[in-house]
Amino acid sequence: MENKQEGKAETFFKDFGKKLDQFFAEAKDASTRVEADLKKKYEELKVSAEKLKNDSQNKERWKEVEASLKKAGEELEKAAKAAFKKKDADKT
Repeated sequence: MENKQEGKAETFFKDFGKKLDQFFAEAKDASTRVEADLKKKYEELKVSAEKLKNDSQNKERWKEVEASLKKAGEELEKAAKAAFKKKDADKT
């Protein structure tokens, strides 16, 4: 009976060891993939930051953005006035 129990324990630890080895291999693989993804994202962020830096130094570009935002604000104001004017006219 003792041999049978030793056999079960040995089988358990053998299977446990295999599963543990597999887990570590998968974790290492996942770690490598995550590291590669992070490096790629970091490079993309560096490119975006450089582009943003260059765009922020371009005064003409910001004047264009400012004009577009001002125009959009005026259009939004007109739309809001029209929406509320129509509501007020319907109520009376």
